[in-house]
Amino acid sequence: MPPSHSLTAAEAANALGISLPTLYAYVSRGMLSSSPDAQGKHRLYDVGEVRRLARRKEDGKRAGKVAQKVLDWGVPVLESSITLVADGRLSYRGHDAMELARTASLEDVAALLWECSTRRIAEAPGVPIAAAQWAAWLKLWSDSTPLDRALVLLPAAAAQMPRVWALGRDAQLDTACAVMRLLAAAMVSAAPSNELLHKQLASAWNVRNRQQAGLLRAALVACADHELNASTFTVRCITSTGTHLFGAVAGGLAALAGPRHGGETVRVAALMDEASRAPDLDRYLANRLARHEHGTHRPVLSGFGHLLYPDGDPRARLLLGMLADCAPARSPLSEVEALARSVRDTTGTEPNVDFALAAIERVLGLPAGAAFTLFALSRVVGWIAHAMEQTRDGRLIRPRARYIGEYEAGG
Repeated sequence: MPPSHSLTAAEAANALGISLPTLYAYVSRGMLSSSPDAQGKHRLYDVGEVRRLARRKEDGKRAGKVAQKVLDWGVPVLESSITLVADGRLSYRGHDAMELARTASLEDVAALLWECSTRRIAEAPGVPIAAAQWAAWLKLWSDSTPLDRALVLLPAAAAQMPRVWALGRDAQLDTACAVMRLLAAAMVSAAPSNELLHKQLASAWNVRNRQQAGLLRAALVACADHELNASTFTVRCITSTGTHLFGAVAGGLAALAGPRHGGETVRVAALMDEASRAPDLDRYLANRLARHEHGTHRPVLSGFGHLLYPDGDPRARLLLGMLADCAPARSPLSEVEALARSVRDTTGTEPNVDFALAAIERVLGLPAGAAFTLFALSRVVGWIAHAMEQTRDGRLIRPRARYIGEYEAGG
């Protein structure tokens, strides 16, 4: 009996939908590898390698039909071992992300995604920027939004980093920790700290309730990565050009801020605010749907529906459930729940993670834009993991375009 991670020739051929002679031809062409069993009489095939080849074969069959959709919810454009979204579940390196969100810190997840120890992250050197210099920068940009501060201060900090271009493993991890901490410090206008990130946020936002601080922790973990979304793909493209991590993360932030990505939390916050003032919620929603948001591939209302989770976003389910358990006695929780109920009854769509983050901001009375800050500070961990993976891959990401313009006549 082969080990659980190996397949016999017959099993591998069956998984690929090919004959045994074709399987052996794949091996001879270098498309698949094999190894002898313990007795040396038969060849075994790695189950992971077989599955990857099967997915590539399937993608190839679909490519002609969906080539124009490859970058629009089409077939995968990169292989990755970081995050899987499948069957309504989200997994980080094979671990259920929602289970992690119940107890883990963002730093725990960073260690998992970056393939290092939590101790390595906790003991990473402090940010090599003088406290007075950082304070002066914060004062200069004190009137800016958290996003604008981050987009200005990350490049400024990169210029002070002595090993920002270093590619050694230790240097990469030191830079990763510095990026994570500097981003947090810039967005909440504080000094860089090695304290757990959810505790930094709780302190900056005056969240004293332990259960509510735990909700911030869970939100950070639940949003740490989500496969090849627009911002993550941007980070990988930038990384593939050979630039440093600070530059790649700045590009990811710019992409995340768009209203069709992480910036959608701002739209959801506006929706909640308008809905709370409507004398008739159902009529308000009917008018909103009739006026604005029909006839697109997007969810019918900001904060609802997700193409990868047709039965509901598990991140939203977890976070909204935790929010209900720790909401202050006097809070707009009932309004938020009524909105979700009414949209579900009207459109059949469930809340997504943007709705959940905006709900946390509103119900806990966090500063305006806190939902986006949560999203950005969590997602930087995934961006860094993808940047590291792309660096190891070493190839430039350079898709081709299908030209549909005019051709010059003749020639």
